[in-house]
Amino acid sequence: MNRRKKYFIKESTRISFDLKHRKTIRFNIGRYLKAVERGKLQFADYQNARKIANDIKKEVLSHFPETLAQFEANFKANGGEIIYAGTKEEAVSEILNIARQEKVKTIVKSKSITTEELRLNEVLEEQGYQNYETDLGEFIVQVAGEKPYHIVTPAMHKSKEDIAELFAEKFNTPDNASPEYITNYVREFLRKEFQQADLGISGANFLVADKGAISITENEGNALLSTSFPKVHIAIAGIEKLIPKMTDLGLLLPLLATNGTGQFISAYNTMIFGPKKTGETDGPEKVILILLDNGRTGLMNKEHLNLSLACIRCGACLNVCPIYQNIGGYTYETPYTGPIGSIISPHYEGFEEFNHLSFACTLCGKCAELCPVKIPLTDLLLYNRDLAVRTTKTDKMWDIGINVMTDFLLSRKKLDRFSGKFKNIFGQTLLKNKLGKKKAMPLFAKKSFSASIRNKYNVK
Repeated sequence: MNRRKKYFIKESTRISFDLKHRKTIRFNIGRYLKAVERGKLQFADYQNARKIANDIKKEVLSHFPETLAQFEANFKANGGEIIYAGTKEEAVSEILNIARQEKVKTIVKSKSITTEELRLNEVLEEQGYQNYETDLGEFIVQVAGEKPYHIVTPAMHKSKEDIAELFAEKFNTPDNASPEYITNYVREFLRKEFQQADLGISGANFLVADKGAISITENEGNALLSTSFPKVHIAIAGIEKLIPKMTDLGLLLPLLATNGTGQFISAYNTMIFGPKKTGETDGPEKVILILLDNGRTGLMNKEHLNLSLACIRCGACLNVCPIYQNIGGYTYETPYTGPIGSIISPHYEGFEEFNHLSFACTLCGKCAELCPVKIPLTDLLLYNRDLAVRTTKTDKMWDIGINVMTDFLLSRKKLDRFSGKFKNIFGQTLLKNKLGKKKAMPLFAKKSFSASIRNKYNVK
């Protein structure tokens, strides 16, 4: 068993029984789920909206080279620069090169799960750059020295009391400061950083091919400030963020907002067409887009699994996942968590190390039922499991045990050779603690169901 899997089992066992954590998560997710149901009311036919969104993303996957070429041509015509990065390391190296060339000292960064994939904050800190997360939730976890807990709500695991305590310790704010107080404090704190930053870093929600534009949607205005104040703007996006047309945003932005936060549409929706033009006074002098592969091309070439690249990062699957609700975001050890993370993370982070995540699922199907772009998430988890069994090493004793158990489970005659008493002794001895120390193995009845029926009706 590899280190990642051992950690996952140990940490999930611990956090599942942390009652404070469970209460905080269920309270916060519960509020989101209620808001999402209200948000869906804006659609005359929500199921048809999901189907159209699925068609849009499938169109990109079916015509990816052509769509990418169209986007590149239009983006460059708008004055933007594109750098292709095959790996995380290449992307980080390119960012550091730009920072050195531009003599950057201070960086402001809007929320981007793709930069978490690069572990960018740690690298920038190691290199001595002053780097500020500007999304409120991201700022909170950065101050706490933590990673984002959820792809939409980075500080979902913290209560308002936890945050007040953190800020009192780090910034000497009043004890039990209200959320409003803390929000205003962060706004004032970051305002001067926006104004003096040399470099702004953002992600991208969508890359619009027919206009060569970057679409960013948010609720705080921090992304708009991060991309407009500094003289250089670096956007980092996975290659799967492409969409064919500007008009597609009329559906995708409301779908993303509804399933992410329950809103009809996010408060700020920005289209970036490149650096400021001659005669314009506002905006960056350079806009550089780093297009990240990091396993995406390999995933794109895998039949069925390529549908995972249709994800729009709304977080809906996390919010309804019984596994995520109990083991939390940090147990996965990957930026992408929940059902979608369990599918894509092994392909981005290393399949041998992380394929165990594909087995962290009850297959209840709620995630697939609610996904706004109709990704069949449970099916893809099963495809990942099949791939894991066929391509990675497994424990020999486990394989022997599974084969023996399969042989017996397929034969009622063999199962009935052993009494309930023997099965209980066997189960309690061999399988002790296999369900965790807080759960006990269920007991077998003295007689099997089939034996009881045969006795009752005198059937041989």
